[in-house]
Amino acid sequence: MLQMLEKSLRKSLPESLKVYGTVFHINQGNPFKLKALVDKWPDFNTVVVRPQEQDMTDDLDHYTNTYQIYSKELKSCQESLVSSDVINWKQHLQIQSSQSSLDEVIQSLAAANSVQVKRTQCILYMMPQTARKLVPFLVDTKNLRPESGGPRIKNQEMFKLSSLDITHAALVNKFWHFGGNERSQRFIERCILAFPSSCLLGPEGTPVSWALMDQTGEMRMAAAVPECRAQGLVSYIIYTQTQVQEKLGFPVYNHTEKANKIIQKMSQSLHHVPMPCDWNQWNCAPLKLAFNRS
Repeated sequence: MLQMLEKSLRKSLPESLKVYGTVFHINQGNPFKLKALVDKWPDFNTVVVRPQEQDMTDDLDHYTNTYQIYSKELKSCQESLVSSDVINWKQHLQIQSSQSSLDEVIQSLAAANSVQVKRTQCILYMMPQTARKLVPFLVDTKNLRPESGGPRIKNQEMFKLSSLDITHAALVNKFWHFGGNERSQRFIERCILAFPSSCLLGPEGTPVSWALMDQTGEMRMAAAVPECRAQGLVSYIIYTQTQVQEKLGFPVYNHTEKANKIIQKMSQSLHHVPMPCDWNQWNCAPLKLAFNRS
């Protein structure tokens, strides 16, 4: 059934990308022990992917309490979520989707459950090989030059290509835009243990640039330490991590902020394919819990 679901979601790309990527990785061993729920089968309208209840024990851990949603029909989606306990609105949580149109549904549900919502919208990219395979109708072959040997970095002999280990999680967490706290560090540790990653080690043997993937298959948290920026390290490590994931047959995609022109320029140089839909994340906090915390 999960393989049938993956195949069906593939027909709805790119709008289903965040859910498709998650279901793909459930079918590759499901290291995060997620479950996929549908409103009906086999002709579903709405899919929600979420952790098992026993893993969502910390009401303040929105990194663990994360839901991915795709729906073919918004009215049906709202009706399904209103009439079920699929989403635990009593917790701090995140909802992720490649569908901006879900905003109205989520805002309505959140208001009905006295939940405060902060929405983040970013540009969504697919890597060239993934786009050719999954959404060839979005690939402009005239402007997509053949891939060469990949980007080069200055003073390459100073760096050693490696992968992250759990002791590097604190460093990754320090520079992750969505992180910087104990819960985000635990999430990063899980990702490092469960999924392939890439990093460049500097002369001291510690990472100076890195990229890894999360439970949705998205490449996340790519960064370089401040003293090693403007040397092409992030381009190099993103290209390298893309190669790693593609060799495993994984769909490869990522996002960047709409205001981050530097990363957008880098994505263009790496021939990443911008999607017509957005990357969306809704951070939800129950007003009662938020009030108690303050």
